[in-house]
Amino acid sequence: MGTACGGTVDNRPSNDSGDFDDEAFDDEAFDDPEPAPQGIDSAADSAVDSAVYSVADAADLELVVDAEIGGGDRLDRYLAAQLPDLSRARLQKLIEQGQVRVNGVPCTSKKAEVQGGDRLTVSIPPSEPMTLQAEAIPLDILFEDAHLMIVNKPVGLVVHPAPGHTTGTLVNALLAHCPDLAGIGGVQRPGIVHRLDKDTSGALAIAKTDQAHQRLQAQFKTKTARRTYLAVVYGAPKADAGTVDAPIGRHPVDRKKMAIVPEDRGGRRAVTHWQVVERLGNYTLMQFDLETGRTHQIRVHSAHLGHPVVGDPVYSGGKSVGVNLPGQALHAWKLRLYHPISEKEIEAIAPPPDSFATLLRVLRQRFV
Repeated sequence: MGTACGGTVDNRPSNDSGDFDDEAFDDEAFDDPEPAPQGIDSAADSAVDSAVYSVADAADLELVVDAEIGGGDRLDRYLAAQLPDLSRARLQKLIEQGQVRVNGVPCTSKKAEVQGGDRLTVSIPPSEPMTLQAEAIPLDILFEDAHLMIVNKPVGLVVHPAPGHTTGTLVNALLAHCPDLAGIGGVQRPGIVHRLDKDTSGALAIAKTDQAHQRLQAQFKTKTARRTYLAVVYGAPKADAGTVDAPIGRHPVDRKKMAIVPEDRGGRRAVTHWQVVERLGNYTLMQFDLETGRTHQIRVHSAHLGHPVVGDPVYSGGKSVGVNLPGQALHAWKLRLYHPISEKEIEAIAPPPDSFATLLRVLRQRFV
């Protein structure tokens, strides 16, 4: 059977590196799990084990589409269901780069429909392993026991290494603080459950055992882990509280930037609840609570409201507040989750950095 597929093969390496992450990591947290393909629920893996493949030590993977399981499904969704070791984001990149062939023909459309009997070939380029070094970088630890650590990440600290940036990250600091962390949750991201942007400060959870990592990751995916942020934004919202429910996806032109993108064009549902904490003339201190965790979600949604985050180099249009800020005025203030072993609820509150406090003091002097 044929498959609707076409487009120009792009073999250029992806420009998604450094601070703009990939593979299910988001600005605020792991990306929420994709909805299962039609006809397959979250428990279906155990029922179709024979059709689920492992990518360990594989260069080329061959799959034949089962009409009862994936006939008529999107290419990326079908592959994500059959290759659980690869995130959907990674698979989409492989498709874009021409690394997926349908019946021997490269397919660069993630939305192409697969049909029963289609033969799919996924070529996985070899990764370039990085050697991670432990570095004695000071950590502001909010909570720690044998299973879990919560740190207050400073502005300017990258969470995990990437090609071209293998030192000076939070992971390097964690390896020095807890040498047994290596390999937990992935060689390049030991212990990392969720992440914060380089220029976003605040509470970040670290798993110290594999069991803790699995259970914490599940909490972020099921939204039982709750995250509250503080931000200073430009302007004064008319209402005191509200909700932004607007899908977020890659900017159609600038691929290192996110934007409001309709779901039928690749955007994914994103929901942010906000409320005014303090009005400061032409600025506002706001609280944001995430229902989903998309890349740059708060920054994109606040800009969508017409009130971008102060100091945001990407979404604020270069506005100046007259205060020297090392990054955007966005802080992960509160993290509430259940201990991965005892299941006791933990609430970690991260004091904002000095630069955030200085900004508030200056604005209060101006307008209050």
